[in-house]
Amino acid sequence: MSWINGITVGVVLVLIGFFGCMSRKNLIKIILCIDVVFLGLILFFVGLGYVEEGRAPILEESPEKTLQENFQYVDPLPQTLMLTTVVVELSVTALALALTIKVYELYKTLNVRELEK
Repeated sequence: MSWINGITVGVVLVLIGFFGCMSRKNLIKIILCIDVVFLGLILFFVGLGYVEEGRAPILEESPEKTLQENFQYVDPLPQTLMLTTVVVELSVTALALALTIKVYELYKTLNVRELEK
């Protein structure tokens, strides 16, 4: 098994996104870094639900024959929850960008350091 999989890449993306949120001054770039954090979380949880050579939990044949064979089924719950997370991410991003537009209209800057003054 390779160490480069969905779990490790997801953790790296989360760390890169957190670093970007802490180091950037522009609000748009901070929002994009929050999106990277969301994508890292999605990749992490989908990677947790991955089963090598797994099958979908759908019984195609008779239950007796399926029970005799030794299959490993994939849990569909992580993929379902991540689909909901994508919708939440889209909503959070849209709200953050709308608030950023209002901040720019009011203060004429997107620099966080200048907004603190």
